[in-house]
Amino acid sequence: MLSFCISHAYSYLCTMEYNTKGKVLKKAVVWRDLYFYRKSDAIYQLTVDFCHRFLPLYGDRTVDQMVQAARSGKQNIVEGSEDGQTSSEMEIKLLNVARGSLQELRSDYLDYLNTHHLSIWPANNERQQRLRVFCHSHNDFSDYEPLVAKMNDEEMANLLLTLCHQTDKMMCAYLEKLEHRFVTEGGIKERMHAARTGYRQEVDARLRALEAENLQLKARIKELEGLLGEIGKPRKV
Repeated sequence: MLSFCISHAYSYLCTMEYNTKGKVLKKAVVWRDLYFYRKSDAIYQLTVDFCHRFLPLYGDRTVDQMVQAARSGKQNIVEGSEDGQTSSEMEIKLLNVARGSLQELRSDYLDYLNTHHLSIWPANNERQQRLRVFCHSHNDFSDYEPLVAKMNDEEMANLLLTLCHQTDKMMCAYLEKLEHRFVTEGGIKERMHAARTGYRQEVDARLRALEAENLQLKARIKELEGLLGEIGKPRKV
């Protein structure tokens, strides 16, 4: 009976699941739901439309530069969010690349307005204020598509300046949270070490519990064997 109990305890130890507190992989980010990704996608599609309408189709490198900068902003958000499940460092790096691309694009729109002697709307401009409120609560290209068809180049460039600025502000806030989490929780190496340490500690704790249970079982078996011995003795009349 003792051997059966020990065998049962060993089988239990082999088949039990260990729930460690530390997780190696972070929870995946659904980048399609990120407001700044959705804004960056709108910026890309609006930039393509702007270049087709207001810049020469051939012979102007600005078109390729603006479209590439807009695409880089969008794609690096996707890649950074995907890589972030295993590498916080790479996520932060790629999101900063995305920010840099959108800042470059913003500079291109400023250059366009300046070289074409068009107005850069100041913050106290009534049209700019309305634009800022609208952009704050609208993130998708479909929100802007029916509007931009009626816009001239000055209006559309100021719209895209506003979108680039708001997207950058949102990304800055998001990056601050990521950087704080990286400092406090570490990267994948630190999480792997924490997970392994937690696993070993849990295994050791359960082994100690099983050893204590085995000692109790041995004592109970000895007690039962004594009782069986007493039962087997002939009774005195």
